[in-house]
Amino acid sequence: MVMRFDVMSIFPEMFEAVHSGGVVGRALEKKRFELNIWNPRNYTSDPRKTVDDRTYGGGPGMVMMVEPLEKTLFAIHADLPKKGPVVLLSPQGQTFHQAMASDLLQYEQLTLVCGRYEAVDERFIQRSVDTQISLGDFVLSGGEIAAMAIIDAMVRLIPKVLGDQDSASQDSFMNGLLDCPHYTRPEIYDDFSVPEVLLGGNHAIIDGWRREQSLLATQLSRPDLIEAARKKGLLTDLDERFLKRIQS
Repeated sequence: MVMRFDVMSIFPEMFEAVHSGGVVGRALEKKRFELNIWNPRNYTSDPRKTVDDRTYGGGPGMVMMVEPLEKTLFAIHADLPKKGPVVLLSPQGQTFHQAMASDLLQYEQLTLVCGRYEAVDERFIQRSVDTQISLGDFVLSGGEIAAMAIIDAMVRLIPKVLGDQDSASQDSFMNGLLDCPHYTRPEIYDDFSVPEVLLGGNHAIIDGWRREQSLLATQLSRPDLIEAARKKGLLTDLDERFLKRIQS
């Protein structure tokens, strides 16, 4: 199965960044996933290719119209052997996280709708959208950057995309915690040395040190993740003893 992303956007040129290189670009070139961009302006009925209009009731900004969005979605579904969820990128959505990236990979296809302007007509959301996703508590000019971020996060988890699949499993948030610090050559830079434990070659000791550093980084920067990991049963007795030591 090859994961297929269908993206609805009035700025398809923005997605050239996906093709331009890096992990995701190479994965696309090797057909590890499929990406199709659909422009709602191509599914309008007027010469100006209008996709937005003024909001009923007055107020600032324009609203994306139902018809071009629905016609675009109909075209996408007509091209699909099996359709997956329709996701609107929106500040009203649930916050995207690593587990969500993994969960969405259970589908063979995902449609990402990139909103623009002030809003999307609520009738399209109620009739056609399965879920809404947000990157966080801030506002972007449109959903394109959010869509690319979601695609990037998901593609990294597809088998054979990363050179070493352990890279994905050891990323921040994969085990509920932030990642540990990493070092590379030179061993000493401006009197700042690589931690000695990493030079000894004892992988059991190194793994223990990395786990402690991961716990420390999470406790300092994101204590909410510690509590969430605790509730999910992701912390061992050894973890808890270490956390008590650093908190005291």
